This record gives sequence, structure tokens and C-alpha cells, in this order.
Amino acid sequence: MSGAQGNIMVPIAMFGWIPFVILLFKKFEARLAVVIAFVSGWMFLPVASFKFPVLPDYTKTSATCVGILAGAWLFDKARFSSFTFNSLDIPMVLWCIAPFFSSVFNGLGAYDGFSAAFAQSVTWGLPYYIARIYFCDTRSLWLLAMAIFIGAIVYIPFCWFELIMSPQLHRITYGYHQHNFLQTMRDGGGFRPMVYMDHGLMTSMWMVLGVFLGTWLLIIKELPPKILRLPSRYLLGLLFLTTLMMQSMGAITLLLIGLAVMVISTRGKSAIPVIILLSVPTLYAYTRSTGIWDGRNLSGFVEEKFSATRAQSLQFRFDNEAILIDKAMQGTFFGWGGYGRSRVHNDKGKDISVTDGLWIIVLGTSGIYGLATLTIAVQLPVLLFTMRIKPERWKEKRMAAPAVMAIYLSIYMIDNLLNAMINPIYMLFCGGLTSMLIHQPAYATNTLDEHDSSTSHHLYPEPLSATRYITATCQIPSRFIS
Repeated sequence: MSGAQGNIMVPIAMFGWIPFVILLFKKFEARLAVVIAFVSGWMFLPVASFKFPVLPDYTKTSATCVGILAGAWLFDKARFSSFTFNSLDIPMVLWCIAPFFSSVFNGLGAYDGFSAAFAQSVTWGLPYYIARIYFCDTRSLWLLAMAIFIGAIVYIPFCWFELIMSPQLHRITYGYHQHNFLQTMRDGGGFRPMVYMDHGLMTSMWMVLGVFLGTWLLIIKELPPKILRLPSRYLLGLLFLTTLMMQSMGAITLLLIGLAVMVISTRGKSAIPVIILLSVPTLYAYTRSTGIWDGRNLSGFVEEKFSATRAQSLQFRFDNEAILIDKAMQGTFFGWGGYGRSRVHNDKGKDISVTDGLWIIVLGTSGIYGLATLTIAVQLPVLLFTMRIKPERWKEKRMAAPAVMAIYLSIYMIDNLLNAMINPIYMLFCGGLTSMLIHQPAYATNTLDEHDSSTSHHLYPEPLSATRYITATCQIPSRFIS
């Protein structure tokens, strides 16, 4: 196992997860088993990595995906035959095989390339594929949204514990801190919770996602009145308060931007705000890689409006990006490959670079090819959604959850400019939106009436309430959601 050795709970949790997920398929409806596996696995499994010969590292993502595929094979085998490869899947395939080209064109060999591409396919491709076969309509995407919202609610007491006692839960449960403890300490005092995720920033983005989904579903009246026997609107307020107390200004800013884009787009009946969001990562990468913008005006603004410490941290990232960009531009079109070849070393061979943003990591390891395919793979479902589903329809009950997922993917790519928080659930959004648009072309037309008796029963049964759909179809006890 890489990193800290931990205690006996680490292998028990990691290797016991696959049979546990298989049992979920035996007990619950298949889609519900998938969302429980992904959400609970990401929330509570340890941040650990087991290395095996030939195979990719065994992580919480690979454990969950393998468990789901095994459960589907045993209890829902017909699901696999529902998948048909589509041209919209090509960007994800090209991104998954990017490490192969990087290895081959840097003389690392085809074997190394296959191994790296296999690992990338597990991290990005398998969640995407699972979403393609399980989240192919608006009802299943709503189920995924509700699972995430409930998951964020469940995280509230854990976050409060770490806000008061400092991030200790992962150490208490698994025997080690999953990240540098000093990074959890906030400038104004207090701590930023990590709970069982890789970093406090990842936990903050998770809570932000819960607030985003809960807020929009509440506005559209798709949020059940009660969750866990408590009024859902009060739980949403407590979730928002907890998110604010985590003191992650970047995540909170992205939340406000996402909500603003949803409101402006739906009221203005225009997708232009979303297009602007989608253009930000590309414009940022272009202006930074060409030297047009050095970021000093932004760090100066942060220093003036917020704090000198935050500004210094931001400028430190910009300065490191600059030297990493110079190194990346010296590599091939497919980057430098793995083994730290894209990093910067001084004359004594010491690594003097710090990589924070996912975009600069990808640019260095997989080159322009990798950065382009990653951007297209994540943003294409968003772009197609905004083109086929007009913004004024995002206020329809059946479109509320997919709309939030599309907007969240666009702000996630912005977050990747400064952070590298890879979350497989976001790839569920990509695969789910793609599958929805492929399998249900009627969604893309304005002729589909929510109350049309000829179509609504098949696509979104209006007479069946949100609560009844979950409890009847997915077997969730009604005492939890009412």
C-alpha cells in the first residue's frame, strides 16, 4: 500500500467493499445499488492505494467500479447489452488512451503506455461507462442527485466534528492522516474538514455540490419535503451553513457562480452564461501558456479584497505554473509521460516545482493532446445539453437534476485550473448526460409536454411523486424520505 500503512481497517474496508457492493445488488434495485456504492464509497472508504503487478493501483474508485461491474454481471447482466458505442464516447476514449501515446513518444515503451492507459481508464473511463448504462434518463439522474444531496447531509456532523476537533476522523478510523495536516489550518483560526476525502478542498466541493443540487431541486419543487424525518429545507440551510464554515472561498465562489448562471440562463432564456463558463478553462490555459497573462493582477485583487496570505498562495501557484509551462512546451505534443519527467529540477537534480492545477499536470504529462481531449471529454456533454435542452426548460421537474449536473461540470473544470481534485462521481455526470441525450432524443425537442399522456408516463411519470418513485422503484423505506 502506498503512503501511510494505516491499521487493519484499511484492507478490511478496501477489500471488503467489492463483496459489500455485490450484496447491494442482491438487496436493492440495480440503479440504487450503483448510487449507494459510489456515494458511500467515496464518502467513507480510506484514501489508500494498493499496488499490484501489471494491474492499476487498487483505490476506492477501482474498488467501487469493480464491485459494481461484478454485481451487474451477477444480478443485472442484461444491462451490459444496453450499451452501444456512440461517436459522443470518442472524446472519453481518446482521453483514456492519452498516457499510451505519451509513453510511446517519449521512449517509455508500449507496455508502460498500456499500463498507464489502463489506470486512467479505471479512474475516468469506468465511472463514465457505468453511468452510460445506468443513468440514461432523467429519473435515474434525479436519483443520483438525491443520493448526493443525502450524502452531503450525512457529512454534516462529521464536518462539524472536524471543525471543532480538527481533521482526525481518517486517522482515528484508518490510522493516518490522508493529507498534510498543516493545510487544514485556516488563516483566521479553525480547521477545514477533510473527513474521509483526499483533501479539504475536495470535501468543500462535495458539500458545495450538495448545496447546489438541493437548492435547485427545492426551487423546482423536486426536493422531497422531508429527509430522514426532518424538513429538507432546514437540512439544506444547515448544509449551506456548514459549507460556509469550512472557509473555502474558492468553492463558495464557484457555488455562487453556478447558481447565478442557472438563474440568469433560465430567466434570460439564453445559454450564453454557460458558454462563458465553458470558455474560461480554454482561455486560461491559452493565456497562461502563451505568457499573455501572468496572474499578478488577480493576486493583487485578492490581496486587496481578501487577505495577503491568500494572495501570496495564489501567486505562488502562478509562479510554479510558469516554470511548469516552460517545461511542458519543451516536450512532445503528447507531453513528457510519467515518472515525474514533466517536473522541473534544479542543477542538483532537486525537484523545485509544485503542481496544483489538474490542467498543468495534464499539460506536462500528456501534452496538448491530453489537455484538449480532457477538456472535450468533460465539456462536450455540457455543450450538447445546452444546445439541445433550451435554458427555459431547465425549470422543468425532469430537467432540474441534469441541468445542475451540466453546470457543475463547467465549474468543476474551472476548479481544475487551480486544483486537481479527481472525483469519479463527476464522471457519472458526464456519462449520464451523454447517455440521456443519446437514448432519449425526445428530451431535445420542445414538443415533449410534461403532461403529455403519450410520453410522460414513459419518460417522467408525473402522477408518481418523487417520494413514491424512490420508495416503490428503489425500495428505500419511506421513513427516510417523505
